Amino acid sequence: MKLVPLEDRVVVKLVEQEEKTQSGIVLPDTAKEKPTKAKVVAVGPGRYDDNGKLLPMPVNEGDVVVFAKYAGTEIKLDGEDFLVLRATDLIGILPQG
Repeated sequence: MKLVPLEDRVVVKLVEQEEKTQSGIVLPDTAKEKPTKAKVVAVGPGRYDDNGKLLPMPVNEGDVVVFAKYAGTEIKLDGEDFLVLRATDLIGILPQG
């Protein structure tokens, strides 16, 4: 991927959701919720505050994040789907491991 996000934007790749419920029921595509979990693949430099100070980004490449359900802009690069979000659309970082 060759997209470099600007300011406080983050490029993420959606994490596939389970196709079955915990009880083993297979969900059809129409019953699945819109994904809200993704892996960060690119991070912008951050944004500047009113005093000209660069505010650091709260996430790094490789982090798995949770974001607002209808946030961001969907894009397609090299045949893959990505989502571009602002840092303020991120809800949190999931621990890995």
